[in-house]
Amino acid sequence: MAKLIFYYDLLSQPCRALYMFFKKANVPFEGKVVDLLRGEQFTPEFEALNPFKKVPVINDKGFVLTESIAILRYITRTHNVADHWYPKDSVKQAQVDEYLEWQHTNTRSDCALYFLHKVLWPVMNGKPVNEQKVAQLEKKMIITLDLIENVWLKNKKFLCGNEISISDIFGICEIDHTRMAGFDPYANRPNLSEWKMRTSSYLSPYYEEANEVLEEHVALYNEKYGKFNSKI
Repeated sequence: MAKLIFYYDLLSQPCRALYMFFKKANVPFEGKVVDLLRGEQFTPEFEALNPFKKVPVINDKGFVLTESIAILRYITRTHNVADHWYPKDSVKQAQVDEYLEWQHTNTRSDCALYFLHKVLWPVMNGKPVNEQKVAQLEKKMIITLDLIENVWLKNKKFLCGNEISISDIFGICEIDHTRMAGFDPYANRPNLSEWKMRTSSYLSPYYEEANEVLEEHVALYNEKYGKFNSKI
């Protein structure tokens, strides 16, 4: 049987999430790396596959699908994966969907914009960091992280209950990404810290495998600017 083809770059948060999920859930796939820093997403060959010129993408025996959450939901329907990842029970599934919908304009948006404005865009554009803008984004991100600490993780082991789900993989990838911008999202947040340890331990060794490139960039940032230099 033909394997699922997975196009990804582990610098991408959703790609890391899918990579860990596929590995941990025993979903067989053939990986094809699309190097974002080299602009391989803009090649005619990749554009023919995905006109949006983004990763992740899957090709399942000719069926091409983009958008990470759509991919995850598709995989849970078409492959034999443990029910806790995306439960068939309507109430439990709705709870997972609740976080996945919330994260678009909260966890993902806030954490990603902070990283983009503080690190990636200044490097790409050769311009200094807009410290005022970064401070504004950091304040908004802190509100989101505190909501995860005090609401989503209140009296629960994981974001959507006491069993790990795909929401936890998405969440940890987005939150971890801020570390590449010199921010420690887990400091002074005991619920978040315990959840991070619980989630990363469950996903091991694939958590470490997927995050190897992230840790390299964290080390580079810390070497250049000093460890976790948040101004707030």
